[in-house]
Amino acid sequence: MNYHFSAYMYRLQYIQRWSLMRSTSPENVAEHSYHVALLAHMLCHIGNVFFGRQLNADRAASLALFHDAAEVFTGDIATPVKHNNPRLLGSFREMEQIAAERLAGMVPPELQAVYGPLLHPDTVDEQESELLLYVKAADRLDAYLKCTREVAAGNREFATAKEQTLAKIRQMKLAEADYFLENMAPSFEMSLDELSADDEGGRNPAGTADDGNHRGSLE
Repeated sequence: MNYHFSAYMYRLQYIQRWSLMRSTSPENVAEHSYHVALLAHMLCHIGNVFFGRQLNADRAASLALFHDAAEVFTGDIATPVKHNNPRLLGSFREMEQIAAERLAGMVPPELQAVYGPLLHPDTVDEQESELLLYVKAADRLDAYLKCTREVAAGNREFATAKEQTLAKIRQMKLAEADYFLENMAPSFEMSLDELSADDEGGRNPAGTADDGNHRGSLE
């Protein structure tokens, strides 16, 4: 039998985000999911190292990879649309549930115990619910970083969204997210030259020459 699960997951690269906004750099759901997984993993380790938590960073990263999997069927519905009224949001959540069930049905039966809980996280389980909070924070952080990059590129289309998203992150009162915003997020507003110059006082990464070719072209 041919199982289509992985093929559908790969098709997340065709689902575009920010459909109502003018972007300088388009973003799809596949790359967003990867970024959220990176951020969720980082947030958990920040929590463990700096705030004495005992979070399963690997599990959080796995949950993040699949947090928007259902959008391969539903598409990415813009926040202003799905949050326009409670009835619309409820309908969208039902659509997500049906889409996730359909996707889970494409996994071989022997792997259902692995992928089922990733597509249908157990919100009753205390540890799983805690990790989902970090995935949500990572999801919002990635949206904020997208807005940050767009505004830094001179695109004022994302200015209001940047402030609104930052406010939502602050409202979570998550120490790990605040740490990231203060110590890591500012780098996303820097150019490659600025990042390189700031790297340990301008030291070039190992194995590269200071010949001006780090942009990938001759000057």
